[in-house]
Amino acid sequence: MSEVMLDLRGIEKGYNRGKPSEVIVLRGADLTVAKGEVVALVAPSGAGKSTLLHIAGLLDVPDTGTVRLDGREMGGLSDRARTEARRAEVGFIYQFHHLLPEFSALENVMIPQLANGVPKAAAAARARDLLGRVGVGARADHRPAALSGGEQQRVAFCRALANAPKLLLADEPTGNLDPATSDQVFAVLMDLVRATGLSALIATHNLELAARMDRVVRLAGGRIE
Repeated sequence: MSEVMLDLRGIEKGYNRGKPSEVIVLRGADLTVAKGEVVALVAPSGAGKSTLLHIAGLLDVPDTGTVRLDGREMGGLSDRARTEARRAEVGFIYQFHHLLPEFSALENVMIPQLANGVPKAAAAARARDLLGRVGVGARADHRPAALSGGEQQRVAFCRALANAPKLLLADEPTGNLDPATSDQVFAVLMDLVRATGLSALIATHNLELAARMDRVVRLAGGRIE
């Protein structure tokens, strides 16, 4: 088995291809994330970090280049196979929690498991375990509107890990929080990642948070520095 969880090679991506308004976002970006490694992706706004994360997480396809997850080439997969690989191997966290407002915290963490065919009782048990790990177990039956911003994002962390992915991709996961809450919630995220042995690629503008990860890479001019 490969010791590299994520391997991006020669990733190029543009929009409005061939038109006067064409915008090239990625220009041959190369990036690897080892198994169990937590990498900070630092980039200014508009540099293409969200595009890179979407390609790494199989939500988008590059114009050229290769994407390998755990040694497996993703480029030749059908749309259905890509969706199955994404559900099984990748977890996503965004700046905004995107929890479903009509469901409780517990149900929000159960839903991705149920979509993967996990029995309801088992999904509920794992959801309660994850919520307990991040300190919001007592809030499991509350809907998102009744939770603080930090609590909402902790629930989002649990949802991302509900199906035990191999790779976690996070796009400014604490960017919508005040500095004190951001620091606390990021510490929870790092504890959770370390405890589960995940590989993670975390985009952030916060250089102090980036310095707490294993390695920092920068995206500039469409390439990884």
